[in-house]
Amino acid sequence: MNNPLTVALCDDSGIFRQGLSMLLEAAGVTVTASTGSGPELQAVLRKSMPDVVILDVRMPPTHTDEGIQLAAQLHREHPGLGILVFSTYVDPDWATRLLKDVPVGVGYLLKDHVTDARTLIDALHRVAAGSIALEPEVVATMLTAARQAGPLARLSDQERRVLALIAEGHSNEAIADRIAVSERTVESHIAAIFRSLDLPPNPEFNRRVQAAVAYLHANRR
Repeated sequence: MNNPLTVALCDDSGIFRQGLSMLLEAAGVTVTASTGSGPELQAVLRKSMPDVVILDVRMPPTHTDEGIQLAAQLHREHPGLGILVFSTYVDPDWATRLLKDVPVGVGYLLKDHVTDARTLIDALHRVAAGSIALEPEVVATMLTAARQAGPLARLSDQERRVLALIAEGHSNEAIADRIAVSERTVESHIAAIFRSLDLPPNPEFNRRVQAAVAYLHANRR
């Protein structure tokens, strides 16, 4: 992107928002708004639309899953808006719900990892571009639980590793680098994953996203 990435924050902790704003601004990201609740954020979005919103999972009034519900509502109202959700816990059920309701332009990261500016900025750019950015620990938890579920049981260990990296939002080039194989080999693994998950070419769907969602759903069985 030629223009600075723009981000709006929504978290009921003012101290957390202040620290996150400082981190983002230092990395060249423009923070357009800092809000403490869903209604405040929605009022801001009616006036100015950022590239990405960052939401906490637990927000007022019940401090349970308001962030997941808000993410789904924002996606319905603003389909092109990137949504990055933060959580204090590794919760595969929340991540699965998030991916079901917001299948593109979405991320799920742990708050404890926010201090890693490079990872955060990379996740924001992925989400803004319409891709997925999932916390590796969350992906690992889901993948372990999903290994015996349905068509995922047909995947090899290497294919499951590739699928996990796809879910994290990595490109073929990045996947090849991480597992020390050629991009062509990665392409072969992805083709095998699509076959195993019965995902034929379809111009209306992103098969990489559908593959990630397939095993996330399998974790809930």
